[in-house]
Amino acid sequence: MFQNGRMRRTILAAVAMAAPALASEAVTLQRSGDRIEVTIGTTPFTAFYFGGSTTKPYLHPLRAADGTAVTRGFPMEDIEGEQRDHPHHRGAWFSHGNVNGVDFWANEVEQRGRGLPKGTISLEAVRSSGSGTPSGVIEATLTWKGPEGEPLVKEQRRMDFSRKGDRNTVDFDIVLTALQESVKFADTKEGTFAIRLATELEEQHLRAKGIPRTGRIWNAEGLQTEAGAWGKRATWVDYSGSISGKPLGVAILDHPANPKHPTYWHVRGYGLFAANAFGEHDFHADPKRDGSMTISRGESLRFRYRVLIHPGRTADAGIDAEFDAWAGSGGN
Repeated sequence: MFQNGRMRRTILAAVAMAAPALASEAVTLQRSGDRIEVTIGTTPFTAFYFGGSTTKPYLHPLRAADGTAVTRGFPMEDIEGEQRDHPHHRGAWFSHGNVNGVDFWANEVEQRGRGLPKGTISLEAVRSSGSGTPSGVIEATLTWKGPEGEPLVKEQRRMDFSRKGDRNTVDFDIVLTALQESVKFADTKEGTFAIRLATELEEQHLRAKGIPRTGRIWNAEGLQTEAGAWGKRATWVDYSGSISGKPLGVAILDHPANPKHPTYWHVRGYGLFAANAFGEHDFHADPKRDGSMTISRGESLRFRYRVLIHPGRTADAGIDAEFDAWAGSGGN
C-alpha cells in the first residue's frame, strides 16, 4: 500500500539523486536570554524559545534558505492579515493533547480552565549547543509536568540544523521516558510533531480571506489536499505554494524506525501540519480503535523527523530521494 505513490515518482527521485553534491554552509548558534538563535551562513534560520513563560518550547520562525519565513507569526508577532486562531500553534513544536489526562497541546495560559487540565513542558538544561559545518546542534533536556508541577515525562531532544544548497533542514531526535509508574499517550488527533505554516502556504478554505492562499498538501502516496491526506498514513507529507511569488514548500519526513511508521497525519488546509501516530479513532472515524501508547517507569519512546524547506512545488522537490538518503543514513 505505502509504495504506490513512490513508484509514481521514480523518475523525479532518480533525477534528484543524480544531482551533484552541494556545499554546506556554516551554522552559528547564539544564546540570547530565553532563546538560541540559529544562523546559517549570514542568513537567520530560526530560534529555539524556552523561557519561563513558555508552556512548551518551540522554533520560530522557520525560514527558507533565502530568509523567507515559512511559519505563521501569530501569536509571537502581529502580522496583518493572519488568522488569530489556535494560539498554541507556535512555529514548530512537539507535544500531545492527552498524556495521563493532561493536555500539553492546547496549553497556553489563557486556555486553562477549558478541557483537560493543562501541563507544561519545561527546559531543565541545554546539554550542549554547538556551531559548525555542516550542521549546528542543540541538545536539550525537558520535563513534561502536570498542572501541579508533578513530573510525568523526561524528554531528551536533539535538533540538528543544516543547509545544503538552497534547502534548509532540521533533524529532530526525541526520546520520551516515563517518570510515573505508567504514562499513557492517549488516542487523540491533538498532536504531536507540528508546524503552523505561513498564511500564503495555506490551502483555500472557508475562513480564508485577505492574504491569498496558494498552498497544496501532497503526501508520499500521491494523495492531495486536506480531503485526501488528512488522517492517512504516509512516509512524508509536503505542503507547498508560494510566498511573495516565490514557489517553495515544507516537508516533514517520518523516520522508518518511528512507532507505527508510516505515521498518520493531522494536516489541515488552514496551515496546521502535524505527524501524529496516536489519533487512530479520529483518523479512522472508529470509536472502537485505540491508537494510544503506554510506557512504564523508565521505558522510552523515540521519534525522529526531518523538516525540509525547499524551493519549488512538491512535484519538483525530489522528496522520495531526500527521504531515502536521510533514512539510509540512520536519520541523523
